[in-house]
Amino acid sequence: MSLLDVVLEVVAVVGVLHLASVLVFVARDRLVDAPRTVRSTVHDARGPLVVLLVVLAVNGVVRRIGVELSWVVGANVTGVIYALEGTFVAAVQSYATPTATAYFAFVYVFGYVYLLTFPPIAYALRGDGGGLRKLLIAYGLNYGVGLVCYVLFVAYGPRNLMPELVDSLLFESWPRSQLLTSQVNENTNVFPSLHTSLAATVALVTWRERSWRRWTPIAVVLAASVVVSTMYLGIHWATDVVAGIALAAGSVVAAEWIESGRDRPAREDAGPPNDATDRDRPADTDDDRGRNEGRERHDGRASE
Repeated sequence: MSLLDVVLEVVAVVGVLHLASVLVFVARDRLVDAPRTVRSTVHDARGPLVVLLVVLAVNGVVRRIGVELSWVVGANVTGVIYALEGTFVAAVQSYATPTATAYFAFVYVFGYVYLLTFPPIAYALRGDGGGLRKLLIAYGLNYGVGLVCYVLFVAYGPRNLMPELVDSLLFESWPRSQLLTSQVNENTNVFPSLHTSLAATVALVTWRERSWRRWTPIAVVLAASVVVSTMYLGIHWATDVVAGIALAAGSVVAAEWIESGRDRPAREDAGPPNDATDRDRPADTDDDRGRNEGRERHDGRASE
């Protein structure tokens, strides 16, 4: 099997998950109006989208030379991490079962891609430009800070440092996944865990938005599964996971601060709300709530 075959397999599985999720989480009237809604929402979020694409492009270039560069300017912190937590990951793997391994391998590859790509699609379909901008800003901050850390810190994962104690469960259970992971990962780039930080970012943004209630428990459970999978599969240390969660929290707070600064002139122009009852009235459904927020933000931008 080639790399292209693996990529197509991931695209097919994630595509099916996207289709099912759109039917469940996006109202039918939104799908009818999708071409106009998606075009206007993506246009509204074009700034953060362009920045994210630039960060990803730089990330791809630097990662190719980053290993050699990090050995010149970075510090090897593998020993420090091992001194902090010892054989914790080996203890996690002591509970491994074939069923759990299959689940966490699926989550690490397919669930992670689905978790990161479905929310932007849903925000676009729901016309929630604010949610889309906030998520894209947070993604960009995660990748940007992670890239700097990968240059400054050399860190081998537990399966590389302790092969006699920690198994590479992902590659043992699904060997062809190595064709894909070798294209985006290096053995020395484990601190912090971007799988953890990006998954936690989706969960935090969803939780704090409070406008998409049916999706929230799914995002939280899937994000938690991704976090556990990084240690269960022997890829990351618990220290990488803690750093990833901290990176996610900082990125979400920074994204909210940036987004609030963007909306502030519109709020000042609009003045105080006229009717507290209207302001506090909840939307009837998740999609109504997202649609109302999108409409309010659209009106706010139009007044600028």
